[in-house]
Amino acid sequence: MAERSSADEGLGSARPRLITKSQELIYELRIGDIMTPNPITVTPDCLMSELKEILRVRRISGVPVVDRGELVGIISIQDLIQALEQGEISARVGDKMTRQVQVAYADESVVQAVNKFARYGFGRLPVVERDGRLVGILTQGDIVRGLLRQLEVQWHEEEIHRYRASHIFEDIESDQTGLVLRYRVVARDFVHGGEASSKLKRALERLGAGPQLVRRVAVAAYEAETNLIIHTDAGGDLIAEIQPNQIRIVALDRGPGIPDIERALQPGYSTAPDWIRELGFGAGMGLNNIKACADWFALDSQVGVGTRLEAMFYLTSRTDKEAT
Repeated sequence: MAERSSADEGLGSARPRLITKSQELIYELRIGDIMTPNPITVTPDCLMSELKEILRVRRISGVPVVDRGELVGIISIQDLIQALEQGEISARVGDKMTRQVQVAYADESVVQAVNKFARYGFGRLPVVERDGRLVGILTQGDIVRGLLRQLEVQWHEEEIHRYRASHIFEDIESDQTGLVLRYRVVARDFVHGGEASSKLKRALERLGAGPQLVRRVAVAAYEAETNLIIHTDAGGDLIAEIQPNQIRIVALDRGPGIPDIERALQPGYSTAPDWIRELGFGAGMGLNNIKACADWFALDSQVGVGTRLEAMFYLTSRTDKEAT
């Protein structure tokens, strides 16, 4: 008999978390949009003495190592110092470089890079396409600058649309009006991860939903979509039911189910395999982020059958009136 677990959280609990514009953007922006393109590189045959001059003249502390356009390693100023101490300044970069390199993918959302910076403590990440071709370099400074640029752009756009309708459906006369948006999410499709939540976000903006409400829904939808990508074998559906007074997000999948929902809701707990964690996913905060953003949250799962996640957002939430 299949094990069944359920959780019904959020009724009468603490108010939903405020989501800042910058927090929203790290889910929305792609790494390729904010990285530094055409980075300085060296080849494996470059000498450490030549690398010393490159780092000095360019005032940088490390460079990717590239062989025929493909990233094969990374060499840092720490590697150079070690070579100097060992009297190996004439050694090849290929003999001193780090070959196991953590990378960021150009099509990933910025939140994945943020997770990697926090996990590994790196100062930079090489940015590659899915075929391994190096296309850029990403630093924490790039993320800050990219966020500031996008904040400025969106501020101007919001000014233009300042006088837009403040309530969804307020001009529609009907006893009951609703809109259902359904998005299919494919398992393990990290390339298109985040597209469903981005489409939902744009739809809500065009309907005139308030900025803070859109941010909370967008973050919750992104986390739900990512869970479908990571933890299911056949993907699932992300559904948004939009009504005059509320928005309901539903994530549905068929198997494998959650054996222990109470444990799954503990911050940092994750069943994601190591290779997914290496990609920057599966940090074990997705369900908690959804719960924190929503006015009401429920999770029901049967092992071997599937999982249903629901999150409710009320359009009259005091939180959304207090912040934009």
